[in-house]
Amino acid sequence: MPAFDPAVITAAVLAGGAGSRLHGRDKGLELLAGKPLIAHVAAALAEQAGALLICVNRNAERYAEFAPVCSDSVAGFAGPLAGIAASLVACKTEWLLTVPVDCPRPPPHLAQRLRAQVGHAHASVARGAQREPLFALYRRELAVDAAAALERNEPVWRWQDRIGAIEVDFPDETFVNLNTPDEFRRWEQQHG
Repeated sequence: MPAFDPAVITAAVLAGGAGSRLHGRDKGLELLAGKPLIAHVAAALAEQAGALLICVNRNAERYAEFAPVCSDSVAGFAGPLAGIAASLVACKTEWLLTVPVDCPRPPPHLAQRLRAQVGHAHASVARGAQREPLFALYRRELAVDAAAALERNEPVWRWQDRIGAIEVDFPDETFVNLNTPDEFRRWEQQHG
């Protein structure tokens, strides 16, 4: 098997949520340990991909300070599949890695392990204690299929099942998602 090449991967941070548990505030721009959450995620992905992309529904100019941005093709907050579909369209590399903006420290070898296990499949998805559908790797050619699944209002996990995504075990990883002010504060206390 050839050595891992991050240059063939674009990492897309899915930052288009409504922030409902943060009273409508933009989660990726909330401060965590003195920096916007997106800054933590972008730094964690820097070694894992040749390019970084952020999929947003608002505050594009602020997010553009961290990486190029794209936006959902449908209005409103259509959910993560809308962000995945938009990111696949914007992707210029062979592979697209997706992570949600609410995970400040994605696993350090996420892209490498998902790429190593995907084989001839069209996608691979991380599995910790359960499947983590937003931590996934997709072939760029899935853009049309993702758009069609979005029109059918499919959940991400169902679309992944339909395209034959391979599950990759991450038994030693905890996939942290920060959704509330209390979760932000607890993370800061634990990680300084």
